[in-house]
Amino acid sequence: MMKLSFGKTGPEPLNILCVGAHSDDIEIGCGGTLLHLRQDDTKVKYHWVVFCAAGTRGEEARKAAELFTAGCDKEIVLREYRDGFLPYGGAEVKNFFEELKGSVNPDLIFTHWQGDAHQDHRLICELTWNTFRNHLILEYEIPKYDGDMGRPNVFVPLEKSVCQRKVDNLREAFESQHAKPWFERETFFGLMRLRGMESNAPSGYAEAFYARKIAVDSVA
Repeated sequence: MMKLSFGKTGPEPLNILCVGAHSDDIEIGCGGTLLHLRQDDTKVKYHWVVFCAAGTRGEEARKAAELFTAGCDKEIVLREYRDGFLPYGGAEVKNFFEELKGSVNPDLIFTHWQGDAHQDHRLICELTWNTFRNHLILEYEIPKYDGDMGRPNVFVPLEKSVCQRKVDNLREAFESQHAKPWFERETFFGLMRLRGMESNAPSGYAEAFYARKIAVDSVA
């Protein structure tokens, strides 16, 4: 299987925009990939945006962002929209996306999957595509009770040590979620193991994404 790379030529860093509706979405959906990029010695600048991050959840979101981007240049933006009500404030959320477009020109964007059952997640995905129309966008997946897992088409193989760091960071940052029955190591490892099996990852572990459009340069 031919493999593609996130690498970028030249001295400029790889600009990555990470967008999440809720405090732990980015970390669950693409945390392993973000850690992998750091380990791969790729120079990265992160723009980290979370929409529903008020109070304790906001504190946890900032802690997690620092854990996953340690040692990298970053900009962390936390908003305080009401969890579960983003579609009902869609105009205000869209205005913020337009402001974001004026300040960030990312090489790569991570956002929610369009087929996610959570209404907040779907709105964020829709507005990501509506705003950044000429960018590489990868949609990540969030396991949950709704049973809405799909068939992703982009896989990032991960070393098991990276998966362990991802799960450790999640458990360390989001203490308020520990009582939830799904917020367990087995859940996160299980999904990465399944995607690793599907992609024949050398370690047996991977994160998976959905890509609607990818433009590939011709090979010299």
